[in-house]
Amino acid sequence: MGSVLSYSGLSAKIRAMQVKLISEEQFQEIAQLTSISEVVSYLKKTPEYQKRWAFVDESSIHRGEVEKLLKKSIFENYTKIYHFANSEQRTFLALYFKRYEIFLIKECMRCIFDHRDVSIDFSVYLKFYQKHSRLNIQEMASCTTIDELIECMKGSEYYVPLVGVSNRETKSLFDYGMALDLYYFNLIWKEKKKLFSGNDLAEITKAYGCKFDLLNLQWIQRSKQYYKMEPVEIYSLLIPVNYKLKKQEITALVEAADMDDFKQILSRTYYGTHYENLSTSTLEQFYNYLLRYTLKRESSKDPYSVAIIYSYLYQKAHEVNRLTTAIECVRYGVSPEETMNYIHTA
Repeated sequence: MGSVLSYSGLSAKIRAMQVKLISEEQFQEIAQLTSISEVVSYLKKTPEYQKRWAFVDESSIHRGEVEKLLKKSIFENYTKIYHFANSEQRTFLALYFKRYEIFLIKECMRCIFDHRDVSIDFSVYLKFYQKHSRLNIQEMASCTTIDELIECMKGSEYYVPLVGVSNRETKSLFDYGMALDLYYFNLIWKEKKKLFSGNDLAEITKAYGCKFDLLNLQWIQRSKQYYKMEPVEIYSLLIPVNYKLKKQEITALVEAADMDDFKQILSRTYYGTHYENLSTSTLEQFYNYLLRYTLKRESSKDPYSVAIIYSYLYQKAHEVNRLTTAIECVRYGVSPEETMNYIHTA
């Protein structure tokens, strides 16, 4: 009963927010549009974006500005949930928030590695980060080298993983991004038993355990099929978590002689035996499908648990990814049928 009481108000709030998410039918209508201004005009009429985009002039807004406003909507909805959450629920939200900080660090690194001679404008996110983060995002945006950015991270939890990459003889944008992701994933798995108990612990374990297994499968497959990496290099990329994938299965997959061998081993894993259509060509799509399915199932089964928070935040981020994909397709004149295919795989 304590769980029901503590989640009743928040659960009702999130259900009301879920109703406003862009539906499949709306995505089909968006795919029929022919310009970014038409997409913005369409979104301004939806419950999710009507009020928050009332000030937007669709005739002059740039694609990059639209993408920033879409990302901002994720942060605004996070803030709404945070406002309704109690102290225990805010514990999860604080842990989840770190992915937003990593997003900003990656944006800065991407700009530096691309040698863009422009300053990054994070002003649209400033109020949100000032409220929830200790990072100085204005200082981060002014950094022109990776060393400057890492120095800017001093005193934060991200400094050590970034310095670890910086000290290597060779390093890439991928290496820095992977170090941040691995730090975050390890933190979640290590801290979950300290932060959660009962149903919340069970739901977090299911959701993240499934996510980490599938990410490891994707990284092993890509590393072997596209980058021809050696096993020792692949092991360094993997999240050291075993949920449904056994350690010996991971070892066998990493050290598979070729992709045919990889497929055979994959077919004998938990995911291969429980999902008939799973193949190396569909791993990324399968990851998106199974994560959505797992979160939806768990939040429906137990709407008074942390699963409902995680499920909504995932759905909202997924909506923004799909809208960003749709806008790119409309921009380049992709047919409605092809656009829907891209949206479904986003």
